[in-house]
Amino acid sequence: MQHAHGLYEAFLAVAREGSFTSAARVLGYTQSAISRQVQSLEEDTGAVLFERLPRGVRLTEAGRVLLPHAEAVRDRLLAARAELEALRTLEGGLLRLGSFSSANAALVPRAQAAFRARHPGVTVTRTEGPSVKHLGQVAAGEQDLAVVSPALDTRAPDGVRLHHLLDEPMLVALAAGHPHAGRRAVRLAELADEEWIVGAERLEDTLFRPAVAAGFRPRTGLLAHDWIAKLGAVAAGLGITLVPALASTAVRRDVTLVTIHPDDVPYRRICAATPPAPTVAATAFLELLRETAEAWARGDGHGPTGTG
Repeated sequence: MQHAHGLYEAFLAVAREGSFTSAARVLGYTQSAISRQVQSLEEDTGAVLFERLPRGVRLTEAGRVLLPHAEAVRDRLLAARAELEALRTLEGGLLRLGSFSSANAALVPRAQAAFRARHPGVTVTRTEGPSVKHLGQVAAGEQDLAVVSPALDTRAPDGVRLHHLLDEPMLVALAAGHPHAGRRAVRLAELADEEWIVGAERLEDTLFRPAVAAGFRPRTGLLAHDWIAKLGAVAAGLGITLVPALASTAVRRDVTLVTIHPDDVPYRRICAATPPAPTVAATAFLELLRETAEAWARGDGHGPTGTG
């Protein structure tokens, strides 16, 4: 880019000044350097651009034809350079972000709010969906960063780097009048006969996956994919369900959350997924995700502020 800009800058200066010497003085180059730049452009275009006169030069017909195009190329190169500088300094650009649904309850919005305050010139687009979808989109170059929850035995696909953020515990959601609603913590064995509301028939595909792997087989009766439907069923006394700790602030008031005993609690791994060489914006957002996750783990629940 710098080479092309130099060629057109030299051509335009000579055309404006009518002299290699004057153009060199204006641009701060030697006369021979300007002459070489113009000669290189003439070789590239296959045309003589200046008629050499006893005193100075003037544009040939080919030079006059090239002049408006050279001005347009110079302006586009300057604009491109400015946009690239904006990307580097986070004064502009685009961040394509993906995340799974419960990460959008607190983790991602808090990081995004801090990012917007620090880098208001960067446009952030966000899509929601299952982790496997986001991993594929990061690998395909369709997303710059995604917050995902891969299974512990899942390897990142080619073209994706996983950055561990936290291990998120599950809580159990009970109707406000449930006998265990006032408990500080419960054992899963105490809930084995409860009617569990789950999101899929195969328990290995649900939040129960770690507990099932450890031998717990809950009695499931109601399938509900949507969080609003799950918690509505719990509030109505139709059963109980697991709730990710990150989504706890979004739980309705007529549902009680109880901690699961540390020996039983299912965890899920929360990671950020990026390409092996993430963009400047993705790197900055990743740092804010880490700060937010660390703040949440400490229990303050707020994360980073907008000032940097």
